[in-house]
Parts: sequence; C-alpha cells; structure tokens
Amino acid sequence: MNDFNKHVNFIWSVADLIRDSFKRSKYQDVILPFTVLRRIDCVLEPTKPEVLKANDKLKGRLENLDPPLCKASGFAFYNTSPYDFEKLLKDAPNLASNLRAYINGFSENMREVLEKFDFENTISKLEEAGLLFLVMERFKGVDLHPDRVSNIEMGYIFEELIRKFNEALNENPGEHFTPREVIRLMVSLLLSQDAEALSRNHIVRTVYDPCCGSGGMLTITKEHIQATNPLAEVHLFGQEVNPETFAMCKADLYMKSADGRDAENIKFGSTLSNDRHRDRRFDYMLANPPYGKDWKRDQAAVEAEAERGYAGRFGAGTPRISDGQLLFLQQMLARMKEPEEGGSRVAIVMNGSPLFTGDSGSGESEIRRWILEDDLLDAIVALPEQLFYNTGIATYVWILTNRKDPLRRGKVQLIDATALWVPMRKSLGSKRREISGDQIEEVKEIYKAFETADPKLSKIFSTESFGYRKITVERPLKLNYQASGERIERLKDQKGFQSLAQSRKKEKESKAREEAEGRRQQEAILDVLSKIPGDLFTSRPDFERALKRAAKTADLKISTPLKKAISAALSERDEAADPSTDGKGHPEPDSQLRDTENVPLGEDVREYFEREVLSHVPDAWINESVRDLKDGEVGKVGYEINFNRYFYEYKPPRPLEEIEAEIRELEGEIMEMLREVAG
Repeated sequence: MNDFNKHVNFIWSVADLIRDSFKRSKYQDVILPFTVLRRIDCVLEPTKPEVLKANDKLKGRLENLDPPLCKASGFAFYNTSPYDFEKLLKDAPNLASNLRAYINGFSENMREVLEKFDFENTISKLEEAGLLFLVMERFKGVDLHPDRVSNIEMGYIFEELIRKFNEALNENPGEHFTPREVIRLMVSLLLSQDAEALSRNHIVRTVYDPCCGSGGMLTITKEHIQATNPLAEVHLFGQEVNPETFAMCKADLYMKSADGRDAENIKFGSTLSNDRHRDRRFDYMLANPPYGKDWKRDQAAVEAEAERGYAGRFGAGTPRISDGQLLFLQQMLARMKEPEEGGSRVAIVMNGSPLFTGDSGSGESEIRRWILEDDLLDAIVALPEQLFYNTGIATYVWILTNRKDPLRRGKVQLIDATALWVPMRKSLGSKRREISGDQIEEVKEIYKAFETADPKLSKIFSTESFGYRKITVERPLKLNYQASGERIERLKDQKGFQSLAQSRKKEKESKAREEAEGRRQQEAILDVLSKIPGDLFTSRPDFERALKRAAKTADLKISTPLKKAISAALSERDEAADPSTDGKGHPEPDSQLRDTENVPLGEDVREYFEREVLSHVPDAWINESVRDLKDGEVGKVGYEINFNRYFYEYKPPRPLEEIEAEIRELEGEIMEMLREVAG
C-alpha cells in the first residue's frame, strides 16, 4: 500500500505542474493518457531493439508485419518508432512532433486505445502552454513496468486517480470504481457453487461485464478461476462507454497477455443502445452499473427494443428514466447460456432502489416479477454502508442464475452482511470501511450453508413470498343536498353553469345574443333553486325529485351537464346519507375514500378482503374492473423485496425511570458547570 500511495501521489503531483494552465476538470486529460503511455513505454523498452531490428529487416518484404513484430515485442502490440521517453526528452525542441511520430509508431490496435484519450489535442495544449517537456520529464521519473507495478496495483492506481479526479469535481466516481474487496466477495459468491467443475482439466470459461470500467471485475474473476485451476482457459469480454476508462482497460489487458485476445474482446460504446456482444453468451457475468444515472441518451434504442418483448433484451419492462440499473441487469440475463448448455451465473451490485422502487404494474415491479417467476434470483447480500468511495449508501449484491441447485429452486436466500466490516486506517472519500478476507469467507460460507445458516444472518423465502396482488377497495359515495344560499352561490363557479353564458360563435351580434340568452337561463336556474325547500336531503333521488318539480313549475329544462353541476355545488359528503347509486342501482364509489390493499400472492383475495377489510368497513367492495394485464385476475400483481423488514428486530424502549435518571444526572452536570462559570 505504501508503494501504491507513492505512485499515486507521484503521478498526481503532475497536477502541480499544470494547475495554472489547465482547469481541474481537465487534469485527467493530461494525467491519464501519460500514465498509460509511460506504462506502455516501460513494458516495450526491453524488447524495443528486437522490434526495430525485425521491422528494418522485414519492412517491404511482408504485407502483414503484425505477427513477427508482436513476436519480437512479446506482446500483442508493438512500436516501430525509434523513440522512447528518454530519447524524446533529449530532443526538446522537436518534442511535440517526435511525440506524435512515436504515437503513430504503435501498432494499429494500440493506436485505437490511445486515440480514445484525444492525445493530439492534449499534446497541442501542453506545447502551447510550454508544459510538454516538464510533464514528460516528470513521467520519465516513474517506472510503471509490470515487474515493478503489478497489474493489480496498476488497476488500483488507475481507479484511485479516477476517484481523485471525480472527487475534485464533486462528480460520481461510482460509475468507474468498485472497491476490490467488494469485487472479491462478488467473485467468491459467483464461483462458490462451481469449485468442482472449475478444477477439471481443459475447462474453458467466459466472463463478461457490460459496464467494465477499467476492468477490475474481469481480471479478478480470471485470477480467481486460474488460482483454482492454473490450466483453465478464461476469456474476458466487456464493454465501456467512457473513452478514458475504456482505453485504460484495454491497454492493461494488452499488457497482461501475449495474444491480446482479452483486450480485443473489450468494446467501446453504450451497451444499452449498441450491444457489441449481442451474438455471444457467457458463463459468468459481473457488473457494478452506475447508481441513479438516467438513460435518456439510450432511450430511443431501449424503448424500441422493449417493444419487441422477450425477443429483445428488455421484454420484462423498462425502469424509470432516472435510473438504468435494472436495464444492465436485464442485459446480463439476456446473455445467459441456456441451461442445457451449462447455464450462467450473474453477480451485480446495486443500491436499494431496484429492490422496491415502483408500484405494482410499474416497469421495475414487472422486471422483478419476471426474475422471480422465472426463478432466476438465487441470493441477495446486504453490504455494509460506507464501502464505496463516492457514497455511504446501502448497497446489495444480487446473485442470479438459470441453473440453480435442486435445493435452491423456487427459493431466494437473503443474507445480512451489514455488520461484517472493519474500519479503514485512513478514509478514502466516503469509504471508511472495508470487508476483510475472513469476512468474505464468512459470507461465502453463509451462502453455501443455505438453510442451515444462522437465521439471524440468513433467511430463506419462496420466490412467491415477495409478490402481492394490489386490489382497489371502493366505498359508497354518500352525499346530502341542500338548496341553501351558500351552496347555490357555489354553483356560479361550476363550469357546467358558466358555459351557459359562453358562446363559440364568431359573428358579434349572434355571439352577444347567445350569451345574453345564456345569462337569462342562469338567472332562471338560480331562481328555480331558490324555490326548492331549504331542507337537508340525505337521499339523491329525493333531492332530484324536488329539483324536477321546481324546474317543471318554472317550465325550465335542465340538461345532464347542468344537472351534474347543480349536484356538485349543492352536495356535501355525509356519512349519515344514503349511498348514491347509478342508473342500474349499483352503488357509486367515492373517489376520496378509494383505497388499496396488497394481498400476498397465494392467498385468496376474497378471503383476505373479508378478514382484513370488511370486518372494519362493512360497506366496502372490491373494484373488479382493476385486473392484472398478464393473468387477468382481480388486482395488479407486484413484487418488491423489502430487505430491512425481514431482518428487523424489535428493540423495546428503555424504561422511563432510566431515562429520567439520566436527565437528572445531566441536569446536575449542567448546574455544576454553571456554578463554576459563575464562581
């Protein structure tokens, strides 16, 4: 860790050189590409003479120089420029042009990586500011060769630099960085069921991350598998939308192997709108999608694919536009191998929103419904808070698979690991805690123990336990009516009454005549109402008969819209009144008293209603027109996983006497302090 901090601080010190010429938001435009370039330069330095010799010998003789030059470099990339950092600095007057030539000397695959850093623009800005030599000289002083800085440590350095950039800008680094112990926990859970299979000879496994950042999840999974079986052939696949982190990931993977196959499998672009691995299926998948980030720029493509139903990736539904976490989860589930082909296992870390956000029938609920009804959810682990660099919020690891063990089928395991943490010696942003190796092992053992695990830390539920049927409960509309002066005055504000004096005619005379006639009708109606007895009517039919008699006496016709306006103005809710009914004699519902009940799936709706509702509200009924779109039954089906509710332990309040004694003790201390001040 000391070397790690030393390297981070050394590289970050470049900010001191450029702070007067670059805004804080532009530091990473300089530091990240030069960090990558210096590491590549260190990697290629030992074999540079062999590459130049091979290039001079074979140039013009072979159409494709890549195979021999890669063989000479020992990697899947090479550089045919005579320059390196040391030689570039020796020719300071021509540094900018020589540096461009040096970058152009890379093989095409590595140039693709470096182009994502917009190097040309960075070189121009540094040269204009007179800083190019100073920056390169500073980087020349740090040795980033993998023999001195391991790939794992380099990953830490990259991601710590990203954290520092985003922390300085008060932005969200959670899009890129997942603490290494969280990744190790995810990998441990992901592979825990497959120890025997992974130890066999000649196994080949594929690992995928749809938002791979700098590649930490992919590389740690590969290392874990190969630690179990050094002969295992593991192929990595990923996609990343951020150009800088894509470049770092790809460059790092190029330096990890001679064939560069893993690096070639990392694609650039948005997975949601342009899946670059659409034709592949994977054995293992991991992801830490951005929390609470909108998917507006992918909206058109996502919604178009969602309309295809389960022929596309988003057939279960789409979440609200402000949070795309569940889209990434569906992306991973769409890339599962079929069970008969061995199936797949998925680990994804998300915040609490995907557990319960969205009512029945919403996109989020329908996605959870599909996952649970298809028995894809295996376990959820609640992690400690304050684990991530950018946020202290609660996070959860979901484990999903389409090849559950028979014992786990139709069931979901919830694990409470919120208390399994150790304090960090030094906080990093919001990260004040970490999970130790022993605690990772403890969570894994809890997961493997399943039904025999400590019930305080692990609980098992059927998939149906998280579902409910939301029914709409109606109560009758009960109104009284009275033709009092106050209520008659309210009629003047009703649209149905006001519209009588409003004309749509354009010709002025016709319009004026119609409006005048309308005002006369209004006066006549008000006069009719004033002649209705001022008694309180508790029955709508009785009031309507009184209104009809008064209108007939005045030879006045009352239209249906006007009748509704009069009823609205002259009525008030009254529990003692008779229930209002429609033309067929059915009770009319009162929208203000409308309520809902969540009936657990598996329980009879009407039995629940009689027990939980009718016993308290005898005149209520179920609105049977509100039905689920999928099964057609009464009520809309919803699913939510209220994690905290399942692990809640009631703690009785302290005895009143104990609280009073503590208050008296504090009062005594305060009085003593006041006496000391006064004395």
